[in-house]
Amino acid sequence: MPDIIEVGGFSHRFGSLTAVDTITFSVRDGEIFSLLGPNGAGKSTTINVLTTLLPLQKGAVRVAGYDVSRDQPAVRRSIGIVFQNEVLDRDLTVWESLEFHGRLYSIPRNERAARIEELMAVVELTEKSDIRTKYLSGGMRRRLEIARGLMTRPRVLFLDEPTIGLDPQTRRRIWDYIRRVNEEGTTIFLTTHYMDEADHLSDRIGIIDHGRIVVEGTPEELKKSLGNDIVWLDTDDNDQTAALLGTIGSVHSIRAAGEGVTAVTNEDGTRCLPNVIDLISRNGISLAGINLKKPTMDDVFIHYTGRAIREESTDKVHPHQRRRR
Repeated sequence: MPDIIEVGGFSHRFGSLTAVDTITFSVRDGEIFSLLGPNGAGKSTTINVLTTLLPLQKGAVRVAGYDVSRDQPAVRRSIGIVFQNEVLDRDLTVWESLEFHGRLYSIPRNERAARIEELMAVVELTEKSDIRTKYLSGGMRRRLEIARGLMTRPRVLFLDEPTIGLDPQTRRRIWDYIRRVNEEGTTIFLTTHYMDEADHLSDRIGIIDHGRIVVEGTPEELKKSLGNDIVWLDTDDNDQTAALLGTIGSVHSIRAAGEGVTAVTNEDGTRCLPNVIDLISRNGISLAGINLKKPTMDDVFIHYTGRAIREESTDKVHPHQRRRR
């Protein structure tokens, strides 16, 4: 598939703070691409430049074939946006919200009405068409924002943290709508800090940390890059256990994990486990707990960044970024 988004050597600064640091990536036409990272990693700055809400400072960025610096009107005609923070007029009804957006983009009256009916059905808000948005649940308002983003039939729909603050059941319903929109031909560019969201939705994922994309690939490619299985051990001497694990050829990426130690295996973990248990037993180490699992996106993030994503949640953010995130 051809690339519908092309980003090369892109950087962006807020004063002395580098929010995005020389990143290069592309998004294929028709796929769901997720930019996964903690708050303050550069996700929203990236999406704001791609959607022309921030000027391009350095690098080359093209969306739907148009340069974001020279062809801003063409870029805007090609995209839809659902912002991280709600931007609905709470005194308008569901119908009026979509009608007003359609008028802003000069969609002809008959076509506008047909699209409103179609999109309300897609996001299951037909029965709420005359309800003011302030009386809708958080999940309903999010679905309305997705419908509004689709009013212009965009080639690319940008979703900035689309399910933040929603309960698990509502989040999964939003995922279903995103999948449906994508299956009908719209490319999705998604930013998120939810591992399960990126894993469940994405055709490809770019992990961004401190303004840099540290790894990119399909969810399966990223998980397989770690190895076959992950072994977790809790012993009475985890430091010595880690040293012993390092002597096993099929084991790598050994690190402390909570009260224990984890190691990634290059072979079937069920075959490797007896050797691990025998080795620590022969060295007089007592085993208190053991677990074997397949790598997850959480493990991928820890492997490539050195920490869990939740550890970044309290980081200080530059004032300019805070307003946009």
